[in-house]
Amino acid sequence: MSAAVQEHDLETVREQAAQRARQLGWPTPEMEAWRYTNVAPIERVEWATGVDRRVPLGGSPFAVASFRGRAFAELVFVNGRLADATGGASGVDIIPIAEAASHPAFERHYARYADYQRHFFTALNTAHAQDGALIAVADGARPEGFVHLLFIGQGDGVWSHPRNLIVAGRNAEINVVETYVGQGNYFTNSVTEIVAGDGAAVDYSRIERESTEAFHVGTVQIHQERSATVAAHTIAIGGALVRSEVKAALAGEGASLTLDGLFLLRDRQHIDNHTVIDHVKPHCDSLELYKGILDGKSRGIFDGLIIVRPDAQKTNSRQVNRNLLLSESAIVDSKPTLEIHNDDVKCNHGSTIGQLDAEAMFYLRARGIGEEEARKLLVYAFASEIVERMKIEPVKEILRAAIAPAGGIR
Repeated sequence: MSAAVQEHDLETVREQAAQRARQLGWPTPEMEAWRYTNVAPIERVEWATGVDRRVPLGGSPFAVASFRGRAFAELVFVNGRLADATGGASGVDIIPIAEAASHPAFERHYARYADYQRHFFTALNTAHAQDGALIAVADGARPEGFVHLLFIGQGDGVWSHPRNLIVAGRNAEINVVETYVGQGNYFTNSVTEIVAGDGAAVDYSRIERESTEAFHVGTVQIHQERSATVAAHTIAIGGALVRSEVKAALAGEGASLTLDGLFLLRDRQHIDNHTVIDHVKPHCDSLELYKGILDGKSRGIFDGLIIVRPDAQKTNSRQVNRNLLLSESAIVDSKPTLEIHNDDVKCNHGSTIGQLDAEAMFYLRARGIGEEEARKLLVYAFASEIVERMKIEPVKEILRAAIAPAGGIR
């Protein structure tokens, strides 16, 4: 297919998505999927596209979020537009997605999995997508290290719609980290599609550390073929109002998914986590663990659904959500759900909501540890299970530092 035809097709997809977004309209709390989250504060702003800022990261207050020199490639985007790019590896094509229309992986996979027909924010992203990264890994390629995608939001009243596509070929391996940071009252609406081919292995980490004045909607759609392995880690720390959606389709026999999440809230932050794990084919495994730590008057939501299709026999799936409340004013809503259409499966789920262990606190205090330090230690111990399961050491270092101070958050 020629680039001209591809560009035409992309324009058609954009137009279809824009029309669908108008038809769907902004979600409201009257909708079951949005019952805990009101996006009216986002809807009522007259958002504008940020100016193109191709500036180096050096000297920026966000330079600390960079993994330059530690990642084998890093792309930096400011207000949804490419600002800087460095590095690369054999067997891996890393291309700004705004320039990727002629790439075979783009033609085959772009907008094929994240459903813009049924989901407003995905439609909005597909219609307005500015830039992001195409990461295409050749069959059998296994580069050491990781790719880092850094998205920076700057300014008030600015919105951006980052779009990423990660495609791992047959028996390929790739590690990708996405980081979102910023300053001001802006809105980030991102979509990442991950495709793991037969026997491929993908390790994906998404770190949301937006401004505490910012809005963020992030959608991750995972598609796995036969015997593909995906480990996805979603960390949400920043933002005033955040919606995080992770959806996975185990569409090949023998696929395996690990889905971890950690959300840390304080003050009046609101973070809504929605996950869907769809077991389409037989002999697939999934393990989901989400943890929340809430302080102040914050509110957190976990709404997780596991679907087992009629032909997905020998499914093995476990879903757990654990939450720690650090104040009497914090609220958490937990809704783990199983939808099973096959009898030959092993599936279970569970949810817990609690406060700091009084006996553990007493034990630490009795050994001369101050109350505040004991509190930090217990919070860190609760969160560290998720952090230590992550693969990328530089990411773990940043998260350890973010969790440790100020009573366990930041």
